[in-house]
Amino acid sequence: MEKWDQRFMELTEQVAGWSSCLRRHVGAVIVRDKRVMTTGYNGAPAGIASCAERGECLREKLGIPSGTRAELCYAAHAEQNAIIQAARYGINVGGATLYCTHQPCVICAKMIINAGIARVVYKEGYPDEFSLKLFKEAGTRLEKYEDL
Repeated sequence: MEKWDQRFMELTEQVAGWSSCLRRHVGAVIVRDKRVMTTGYNGAPAGIASCAERGECLREKLGIPSGTRAELCYAAHAEQNAIIQAARYGINVGGATLYCTHQPCVICAKMIINAGIARVVYKEGYPDEFSLKLFKEAGTRLEKYEDL
């Protein structure tokens, strides 16, 4: 890991603080050539009330375990929001590195692979082994960040 990895991982923690999720705060930063291209955090889409605004977590209310049934949540994932922001503003993320506070789920893994992101650096694990398999098969570098 390089010193830049530490700086970008620190930024993911700051971005995660913007999350409106009651269960888990996740931040993502897409970087190419040591320049931040986009950021994302987990939260409800524009115009949709977040769990924080509703005062309850839908997943907790329904008893949905972590790592399953991602579609039953008001929030879009941090990685998804970072990729969506790139698409919205015409930013090419091909060959970039995505830094994330947590290991991406399988849905995010598919988006990361199709966006052409070459490397993913994450800090915390996530119970989704299938995403690891997809990253390996696609040749996307996946690295667990260890504090320096």
